[in-house]
Amino acid sequence: MLPSLFISHGSPMLALEPGASGPALARLAAELTRPKAIVVVSAHWESQRLLLTAGEHPKTWHDFGGFPAALYTLQYPAPGAPELAAKIAGQLNDAGLPAELDAQRPFDHGAWVPLSLMYPQADIPVLQLSLPSRMGPELQTRVGRALAGLRGQGILLIGSGSITHNLGELDWRAGPDVITPWAKAFRDWVVEKLEANDEEALHHYRHLAPSAVRNHPSDEHLLPLFFARGAGGAFKVEHSGFTYGALGMDIYRFD
Repeated sequence: MLPSLFISHGSPMLALEPGASGPALARLAAELTRPKAIVVVSAHWESQRLLLTAGEHPKTWHDFGGFPAALYTLQYPAPGAPELAAKIAGQLNDAGLPAELDAQRPFDHGAWVPLSLMYPQADIPVLQLSLPSRMGPELQTRVGRALAGLRGQGILLIGSGSITHNLGELDWRAGPDVITPWAKAFRDWVVEKLEANDEEALHHYRHLAPSAVRNHPSDEHLLPLFFARGAGGAFKVEHSGFTYGALGMDIYRFD
């Protein structure tokens, strides 16, 4: 059975400058049984309700600005999976989680950037599931649990966000050895609660975790973690690190 994963996708420049995360993602992909399909919840598809991509050939969306021209030439032409999307929407509806299909949505960088490092051939069907961010962690846990059975069918479930995400306090000149104490304290708290399987504390992280709001002024980049946790089992840290002083690059798996 495949695990579910939480991937901190960092800056879009990860696609061109993979640092330590790129090899970690490549190693992880090589260790896993090749998925029949991949479902990604990305921090960059916030929505009011649950939506699933249902196009045959979703486009690659360069949903960012101000980066080098080379980044905008990259494509990730993975096929979609309309029939699987309809099946998953049915599962969600049966679980009391109304979901609809979106045949026009392209792949945002929260999906295609990490996948380009894991499966660069782009030959595995990919679906994106949207993030109703205003409904908080509990909804993402429910969604993950509703879809957990897909792991036994050869489908890889990924939450793509960031363990810490305050772009206003990053040091863009900092090397990988520079770690801001308030970011590390938050990351360590989350790992401790994941290891303890303390769902109550995790769901209320904004009130309980050290410097929670400083690390996540808004929580869309942490919410995919709850999807991955809800879909999986035993927790393991696959990769840990920071870039720009305070941007966590951790990768977690839930077996």
